[in-house]
Amino acid sequence: MHYTRSENVDESLKLEKRILKVSFAGSAAFLLAECIMAFLTGSHAVLMDCVYDIADIIMLGPFMVLVPLLYKPVTEKRPYGFSQVESLFIIIKTGLLIFITIQLVVESGQMILAGGHIVNAGAIAIFELIISVTCVTMYIVLNHLNKRYSSPTVKAEIYIWKLDALSTFGVGAAFVIQLVLQRTPLEWLSPYIDPGIAIIMALLLLREPVSMFWEGIKNLVLFAPKKEVMDHVREVAEGHLQKHHFAINFLDMIKTGRKTWIEIYIMQKEDLISIKELKQAHDEITQELKKEYQNVYLELIPEIEHL
Repeated sequence: MHYTRSENVDESLKLEKRILKVSFAGSAAFLLAECIMAFLTGSHAVLMDCVYDIADIIMLGPFMVLVPLLYKPVTEKRPYGFSQVESLFIIIKTGLLIFITIQLVVESGQMILAGGHIVNAGAIAIFELIISVTCVTMYIVLNHLNKRYSSPTVKAEIYIWKLDALSTFGVGAAFVIQLVLQRTPLEWLSPYIDPGIAIIMALLLLREPVSMFWEGIKNLVLFAPKKEVMDHVREVAEGHLQKHHFAINFLDMIKTGRKTWIEIYIMQKEDLISIKELKQAHDEITQELKKEYQNVYLELIPEIEHL
């Protein structure tokens, strides 16, 4: 069965909205449960999970409204479409997570210096382990849908569910250890378990948001991708262009959001260029690059300065 570009775009839009709706519903349910548990127990470790979910749901709600705009074609007025808005959302979302995480680390550190904090370890352990199993289920479901379609936002959501699964399991296991410590001479460590876990979680989880924040900045200001990516694209392009007797003079590549723009300035020995050969080379390069980059916009531009 043959699908037009419009039909493929509609299908991708529906699937992405479906993934985000499932993630939004799951986040809302877990947020409610975690807020109640954090209030009842006063646990900073549970509060850390709660804060991450709040940041996620605050950004995910408005972004679901924005998603259809990301599928609109580029125009002269908007040469990059709305793809840079996605980069901006990721910057705001990860920036918020980084700020809140640092604040919680400071508060947890102050709590440790003040003598620690006693919480109901048994109740928190059971709660966190149940949440962890549920997060794993959500991760499996979303990852299955992600195999059919992926985007930077979808990948960010799946990563957050993965972090939730690992962090809640770690918190649950740590509070089980606290229950064991309460029956040993190391019972004096119990008040420091909760703030200690909050700090460890924050430090472990901080790396990815910082990486995504920096990547979003580079996409927003239209930096070129990593050298390895540029070299790979050049290698693919050269392989096809040489078959049509073209050579690369200069390669320009920009990635913003989910879209990648590639401009290749080409040269050839003859004065006349075969449009048919140029079109064939363009299609071959585009098809190969689409295996790794979903939305590729390629331009082959004859270099006139070397004529």
